[in-house]
Amino acid sequence: MATEVNNRFIWLNGETLNVNDAKINVLSPTAQFGLNVFEGIRCYWNEEKQQLYAFRLEDHYRRLERSARLLQLSCPYSIPEMTKALSDVVKANEYKEDLAVRQTLFADGFGSWTTRTEVGMFVAPIPKRHTSAEYNKTGLRCCVSSWQRISDNSLSPRIKCGANYINSRMAQLEALRNGYDTTIFLNQQGKVAEGPGSCLFLVRDGVLVTPLITESVLESITRDTVLRMAEELGIPTQERAVDRTELYLCDEAFLCGSSMGLTPITAIDGYEVPAQNEASLTYRLSRQYDHIVRGQAGSPEGWLTPIW
Repeated sequence: MATEVNNRFIWLNGETLNVNDAKINVLSPTAQFGLNVFEGIRCYWNEEKQQLYAFRLEDHYRRLERSARLLQLSCPYSIPEMTKALSDVVKANEYKEDLAVRQTLFADGFGSWTTRTEVGMFVAPIPKRHTSAEYNKTGLRCCVSSWQRISDNSLSPRIKCGANYINSRMAQLEALRNGYDTTIFLNQQGKVAEGPGSCLFLVRDGVLVTPLITESVLESITRDTVLRMAEELGIPTQERAVDRTELYLCDEAFLCGSSMGLTPITAIDGYEVPAQNEASLTYRLSRQYDHIVRGQAGSPEGWLTPIW
């Protein structure tokens, strides 16, 4: 029987512990300054095969290493060690269902914001149904945020670090206060960037369009997956600068990320996005994505890591 979420096990610095017993120093740089880098990793259950697959695990760990490098945090773990930590803690919880896993490298000890070498790691799985409400919705009503997306010259969105998500917090709370599900950022140039913790795609005249990576966008694994699926399905794509008004004229739109998968947008700033059906590109991509992550369709070698 799977472990209850409030009494589950997490992996911390080489030990598998009850979540209530896992402690980090309150004066550590991660507690004081958000000095950490992390990955949100999804695992998907295949009922027919009785198997749980971690999706694009090595790609997540490569990005984690890049984030640590840019933030100048020493990563004390190899990719095989990080993989084993995730597998061990999922098995300790006896989870055989869809999961979201937070794997974090954090600055520990009594250092300052310049700490580089005293680095710990935790791995914390949680069943998908217990994650944030916006990550469990089937359609999203969005607004364009009054908050500007961070840039490569301020605090690079290329670094997936805890401190960066304060920018997303401000925008998401503004959206919720104003009655929306979530929001869309513009960058310093006034072009469309991404959502809080998610990348944006829209469809115009049968073409799948997404902002460039250099438009203050995270180097998203899900974004890359969508572009590669579109190529396989013969869907034309464009990576380019996107104007705000294009959001109001689009034929389809969706946000995507490891936590939310592909989630359709139903309205932006009160402009309704046309209803999507089985012929829509969003539906086709979402269905293919679900088949790939569960091992029900062909996927490139190395994308699926079996846990059981």
